[in-house]
Amino acid sequence: MLDADTKRRIDTARDILVGKLPDPKSQVEQITIALIYKFMDDMDKQSEELGGVASFFTGDFAKYSWTKIFDPRLGGHELVALYGEAIQQMNYNKELPDLFRDIFKNAYLPYRDPETLKSFLKTINEFEYDHSEKLGDAFEYLLSVMGSQGDAGQFRTPRHIIDFIVKVVDPSKTETVLDPATGTAGFLISSYKHILEKNKKEGRVNLTPDEMKRLTSNFSGYDISPDMVRLSLVNLYLHGFSKPKIFEYDTLTSDEKWDETFDVILANPPFMTPKGGIKPHNRFQVKANRAEVLFVDYIAEHLNVNGRAGIVVPEGIIFQSGSAYKKLRKELIESYGLYGVVSLPSGVFNPYSGVKTSILLLDKRVANQNKEILFVKIEKDGYSLGAQRRAVKENDLPLALEIIKEFQSKSLLGEKPELEQFERTIAHIVPKEQVAENGDYNLSGDRYKENVVYDGKWDLVELGEVCEFINGRAFKSSEWVLEGESSLPIIRIQNLNNQNAKFNYYNGEYNKDIEIKKGDLLFSWSGSKGTSFGPHLWNREKGLLNQHIFKVNHSDKYNRYFLYLALKVIVKKVEENLHGGVGIVHITKTKLKQFKIPLPPIEIQEQVVTEIQNYQKIIDGAKQVVDNYKPSFKVDPEWGMVELGEACDVRDGTHDSPKYQDTGYPLITSKNVKGNQLDFSNVNYISKEDFDAINKRSLVEDGDIIMPMIGTIGNPIVVKKEQDFAIKNVALIKFKDNTVANNYYIKNILSSPLFEKYIEKVSRGGTQKFISLKNIRNFKVPLPAIEIQNEIVGMIHKERELISSSEELLTMFETKIKDKISEVLGA
Repeated sequence: MLDADTKRRIDTARDILVGKLPDPKSQVEQITIALIYKFMDDMDKQSEELGGVASFFTGDFAKYSWTKIFDPRLGGHELVALYGEAIQQMNYNKELPDLFRDIFKNAYLPYRDPETLKSFLKTINEFEYDHSEKLGDAFEYLLSVMGSQGDAGQFRTPRHIIDFIVKVVDPSKTETVLDPATGTAGFLISSYKHILEKNKKEGRVNLTPDEMKRLTSNFSGYDISPDMVRLSLVNLYLHGFSKPKIFEYDTLTSDEKWDETFDVILANPPFMTPKGGIKPHNRFQVKANRAEVLFVDYIAEHLNVNGRAGIVVPEGIIFQSGSAYKKLRKELIESYGLYGVVSLPSGVFNPYSGVKTSILLLDKRVANQNKEILFVKIEKDGYSLGAQRRAVKENDLPLALEIIKEFQSKSLLGEKPELEQFERTIAHIVPKEQVAENGDYNLSGDRYKENVVYDGKWDLVELGEVCEFINGRAFKSSEWVLEGESSLPIIRIQNLNNQNAKFNYYNGEYNKDIEIKKGDLLFSWSGSKGTSFGPHLWNREKGLLNQHIFKVNHSDKYNRYFLYLALKVIVKKVEENLHGGVGIVHITKTKLKQFKIPLPPIEIQEQVVTEIQNYQKIIDGAKQVVDNYKPSFKVDPEWGMVELGEACDVRDGTHDSPKYQDTGYPLITSKNVKGNQLDFSNVNYISKEDFDAINKRSLVEDGDIIMPMIGTIGNPIVVKKEQDFAIKNVALIKFKDNTVANNYYIKNILSSPLFEKYIEKVSRGGTQKFISLKNIRNFKVPLPAIEIQNEIVGMIHKERELISSSEELLTMFETKIKDKISEVLGA
């Protein structure tokens, strides 16, 4: 178990690095390298104390020993040079086992500040390696930093989700286990601990030395990223794997390991597919170029006869209508042993992605014993689903595990699984023939539920019994008139969710049924998913209802706002059952009237409405704080003004137009700089030759600032480099001397009104504005001493923490609203 001192040291090491390495992944890599460096030196010392000789820091590498690094005669810049050289050269130390050489492969020191390095190494020096289990726990805590803060494009699987999947699949001590997209080896470590726990007797692991040796040799992992391979090697080594079997391997395009099969495969494979698609070899059963399709097919094809798998997949696998997706789902049901689908809430991967995921469960023994598929829907996973994942009491995972185990055991005994006690909660069973009947093999569990929104303590009524749905009129454009005293606005779909959309007007005769006044309840039965489709409370002037919108007249048994909430729940259900990518949603009056909703006493409805509206007021207040915050600070006239080109190295990307291709190296332009980060979703790719040519002049490194120069000028971001890329039409600001300028201080100046006014003054062009590199270099920056810059950055950081509190408040009360609606309406 992680002790407080070890946790504190890791937190301290991260705090020291964060000013130079704001990206959590970079922090983790540097701490990992330093920990192993110290570990090797400790092992050398231990060997010498026992009468042996050093193994690692010998010969030409003796000068790199930890003791030499801490020589007090060493100056600050000499320390930076020695340590930087040491970690780069360690990969070439022939005295190191392959494991350690792999860990130091491509290692380098990404900053050159002596004080930062001194403080960092001093903290690492406090670690003691007298207890390997403690060290393993410490490293797991370090890796959790990436899980809680995230990094671009790679979604770390939360530990409790990993543990849940492992418990479901239940690997044993004699079985081989693979993760073909291993990341930091989370699934492998969890499986290893699960097996040890299963084999405990009187609190001690009841396995012989030979069994332990065989056990650790049963685990394998592949990853395309050398950084991930390094982290997983360290993680397994620190958990007692003397020779971890982790390979740098492209699972989808290489067939070197294709003939290797496993008893258990667990994975959360990458969801992203590069532009142009994957180009796999021809041994896949399902022909595709999408990463998620190929990974699932790979896993299914590499299970032994009685093998089992648990796979985290994006929603496209569940319902996308493309031929490869349908072919995969067909194979999963008919050949690959799919027996269960667990739907996870969309906030599971927060804070870095709201991506909706599910877990596919494969076991041919279970699947072949019954003709149904188990669908489980997790609404609560034990943590809040906002940006800050905080522990909460509500947790569906234990019940889900109980349900799945019941389904497994009954199936293996040849008995029909009976889940009546779980129906209407989080699980239901659907016949395979029903899933297959229209050829889509859709795996959305809600699709196969009847149209019931709630099943609880109040009676259910069909909407058609308590509501009248009156359709609007199809006004012709020839009937439109100018706005005037005798004309009324025509309420069209665009007027429902856009206050700025202009009205058309009508002054002829009309049926009073389509007359709308403020407070009326409307329902757009044909509109855009997530915006116009669904219920709306009209809060504007009197008007006339256009076609594609119902006016909803309702029984006095319902509070209007309560009914509005119930209709929102119905809309959510309808939209969840759509195929991905569908933009316009339709529902017929007949279908809508068939939905059932609860009928609580009117007093209960009014209490619910009051509670939700009070929550909404808090949300609106917090949203104002978040939306209106802009970092600012007072500029002291005595600081002096320095041209940006003097304080920093200011360059730009290529001026040429390299040829684009389907795959290769990303070329970042202005369109890819969005918000406070880089967006690789619509990036263009260039060849290695063009990439190398651009980077001879404009190599982007961690901590640099890049800023669009054309179109949307400004919007500077500090680079957290996760992958190689080149730049075009963006400024590149590099920091020649960390004692002169703080990159986050400069970023804030370039985000300030001072620079905005400068842009207005010097930018040129008509429709598409641009600013020259010369003008950026000439921009005069108020530049105080570095200590003052650091104080300002620290102050802004604290302000952002307060803004984060408002964001948490937003999330908290949005969750309260969802919970209240769920409590009353079963949403």
